[in-house]
Amino acid sequence: MEWFGIHINNPISLTKLTLAGFAFIGGSIGAMSFVNSPKEYPTPDPIVNDKAGFKSLFTNNHFDASKPYSAQLNPKAVPFVQEYIRKQGEELEKMKLWGKPYFDLYDNILTLYSIPKEMKYLSVIESHLTPGLVSWAGAVGPWQLMDDEARRFGLRVGKVDDRMDFYKSTHVAARLMKELYGEFGDWLLVVAAYNGGAGRVRQAIRKAGSKDFWDLQYYLPEETRNHVKKFIGTHYIFEGSGGMTTLTAAEAEAQRNIIPTTVSLNEQDLNNTVITEISGRFNAKIVAEGLTIDPLQFIKWNPGFDRVLSEGKRYPMHLPADKTAMFEANKGNLLMQSIRSLLESASVSK
Repeated sequence: MEWFGIHINNPISLTKLTLAGFAFIGGSIGAMSFVNSPKEYPTPDPIVNDKAGFKSLFTNNHFDASKPYSAQLNPKAVPFVQEYIRKQGEELEKMKLWGKPYFDLYDNILTLYSIPKEMKYLSVIESHLTPGLVSWAGAVGPWQLMDDEARRFGLRVGKVDDRMDFYKSTHVAARLMKELYGEFGDWLLVVAAYNGGAGRVRQAIRKAGSKDFWDLQYYLPEETRNHVKKFIGTHYIFEGSGGMTTLTAAEAEAQRNIIPTTVSLNEQDLNNTVITEISGRFNAKIVAEGLTIDPLQFIKWNPGFDRVLSEGKRYPMHLPADKTAMFEANKGNLLMQSIRSLLESASVSK
């Protein structure tokens, strides 16, 4: 039996399901519990613009919500993102489903601290949402907190370790991230400082004479540099592809339920096709070839396919009845191929 992509008869998956249940409950009561402790958890400031602190992620240091995400990705990020999608894309697509309870909990807590919800992806690259993970350096839990930082913010460490608690550790991670953003003013530098320490980031800024990650990256340790790039790749997979997940991108949310005008098909086509509603940056040519459908016929059934999906809208895709199962079985791979093709095209054009 499978639920949200988790196989109930698998012991490991069952553990994951149990943890997801606790995350859901914690997310539901999260705000209530911590708002009642004003001494430890101050009233949040107005929520910051989700994209403003990610300016170095985008061309011209600016994100335009009216344009496709992929067209604005900083060209310096494209090669790494392409490789990261190839290696991690399929696994992260699955996480969009099984990880949703955790992401809901993260969203609730990060909002309390005026942290962009997208910073939840830091936990993805830190631990793959694994509560019991212990690093070689002694960092523990889904946010990989060191013992000194955990104690500084009042967590228990040792035999009873609050760092493994999704709810408590997320509050501490949020406070730490807010502290770092107050100093550096850029979320990519927050990721770097979270991994390698604020001192190393300060030193890199002095040597580079810049706070732009791309200017100072080679003054950072390789592990920290790659950590930031993993965050960028994860950010792109979750935010840029527009897939079915707990997306926070305003441009996707505003248009997610908009369906294009009904396609005009003749009676034979209507009788021979069924509608599968999709979202994400699928490419018509790649989908058609992957399902062994003539590309011209696919476009006839699905006019405006690429344009509508590039605008973040949902599309009622017409497919032959005998191809729907094939699409469902391969849609994750087709989406990753489509995104790679999109990134390659963007790289060439720049």
